Amino acid sequence: MITAAISPLEGRYAREVAELVPLFSEQGLMRYRLRVEVEYLLALAREPKIREVRSLSSAAAAKLRRMYQAFSAQDARRVSQIEREVTDHDVKALEYFVQEKLKRAGLARLVPFYHFALTSEDVNNIAYTLMLRDGLGVYVHEVQKVIQDLSALAKRFARLPLLAMTHGQPATPTTVGKELAVFVWRLKQQLATLTPICFQAKFSGATGNWSASLAAYPNVNWPRFAARLVESFGLELAPLTTQIEPHDTAAQAYQAVARLNTIVKDLDVDMWLYISRGVFGLRRKTGEVGSSTMPHKVNPLKFEKSEGNIGLANSLLAHLADKLPTSRLQRDLSDSTVIRNQGVALGYSLVALKAARAGLSRLEVAREVCRAELESHWEVLGEPVQTVLRKHGVEGAYEQLKALTRGQRITRAALHEFIRGLKIPAVDKQRLLRLTPQTYVGLAPELIRIAIRA
Repeated sequence: MITAAISPLEGRYAREVAELVPLFSEQGLMRYRLRVEVEYLLALAREPKIREVRSLSSAAAAKLRRMYQAFSAQDARRVSQIEREVTDHDVKALEYFVQEKLKRAGLARLVPFYHFALTSEDVNNIAYTLMLRDGLGVYVHEVQKVIQDLSALAKRFARLPLLAMTHGQPATPTTVGKELAVFVWRLKQQLATLTPICFQAKFSGATGNWSASLAAYPNVNWPRFAARLVESFGLELAPLTTQIEPHDTAAQAYQAVARLNTIVKDLDVDMWLYISRGVFGLRRKTGEVGSSTMPHKVNPLKFEKSEGNIGLANSLLAHLADKLPTSRLQRDLSDSTVIRNQGVALGYSLVALKAARAGLSRLEVAREVCRAELESHWEVLGEPVQTVLRKHGVEGAYEQLKALTRGQRITRAALHEFIRGLKIPAVDKQRLLRLTPQTYVGLAPELIRIAIRA
C-alpha cells in the first residue's frame, strides 16, 4: 500500500487494480502511442508510392517494434524529461525521444517519417481507444466471474423459499435462487450490449481531410491507407471527422459499463437488505473486526464498498460519455484532461466488482430464519385464494380477502377456516388448503434455467 498516494486506486486499492496499471498509467499511454506511431511508420514503408521509406528490412522492422514492446520505466522517465525541459507537449516529447532511438539504431533516415503528416489526435485517439478496449477486457472478465458466482448460488438455493418484499412489505413468496438468477439474467443482457461494440478511430490529419498527406503524396489513396492501418489494430475507420474522433463508440462503452455497474449496485443493496433482515448472513473471518467498539458486529462491508465505488465509477463514466462527444468547432483541448480518467473509472468499477464477489463468497442463507419468516405471514396466501375465487366468478372476491388480510397477520388456522367456508369446487378448495407460504413459489425454481442458459 502506498500510504502517500492521493488516490485510493494508487494507495489502499492498488493491489485490486494492478491489472489496469500497465494499460492506463502514463507509461502505458506512452507505450500505446509509440505502438501507433511505429506501426504507422511500418505501413508507410509498405506503401509502394512512398519511395523514401521503402526497402525497410525485417531486422529494421523488428528494431522498431521493440521500441514499444520493450518500452521501460526508464524510457518513460526520459520522455517525461523531454516534455518537462523542451517541448511542454507530450506527443512531441515522444517524437524527440524516438528520434534519439532511431539515430542510435542506425535508422536516422526514418526520422522525417516518424509522425509524418499527423496531428497528435491521430495518435492519441487510437492509443486511448486501445487502452479502453484492453481495459474493458479486464472489466468484462471480472463481470463474468460475478455471473459465475451468482449462477452457482442461484442453482444451490434454487428451491429455498424466501418471503418476497414489495414496497418493503410481505408479498408473494419466491426462492433465494430465483432472486439471484434475476441478476445473472440482467448482467448477461447488458454484457451483450458491451462486447459487440466496434470502436472507431480516425487517422486523417489536422482537420480530418488528409491535407498534409495528400500534399506530400497526391497519388496515394490515403483513406484506404488509413482504413487498413486502423483495421490492423482491430478498430474501424471513422471516415468523416474533425480533428478529433468524436468518441461516440467510446461513449457507448462508458454507458454500457455504467449500466452493468448499476446492476451490481442493485445487487449490493439487496444483499445489504437481506443481511439486515437476517435471512442472509456472512461467514465470520478469523481476526476480522466489525466495529472498534462493538465486538459482536459482522458488517456487510464488502457490499458497502462495492456500492460506494460504483457511485464514484458511474459519476466519472457519465461525465466521460457526456463530455467527450462534444468539441468546440474542429477542436478544443478540454477532452484531453478528461479522457485520461477512463482508467480511473474502470479502476473504481474493478474495485467494486471484486468487493461484490468477496461479499458473495462469504454469503450464508439462514434457512431457519427464512422458514420462520414465511410461517409468520400466512396472509400472503390471500393472492391465490382471491384469484381462484375470481376464476369461479365469486362476487367481491378481492374485497373478501382484503377484509380478511389487509394490514394484518393471520394464522394458518384462520385462513383454512375461511377457505373451508368457500363455495367453490372441492378440487380447488383442497389445492388451496394444501398451499403454504413455503410452497407458493410458482415457477421460481424453473425460471433459474432461463438465466443459466442465456
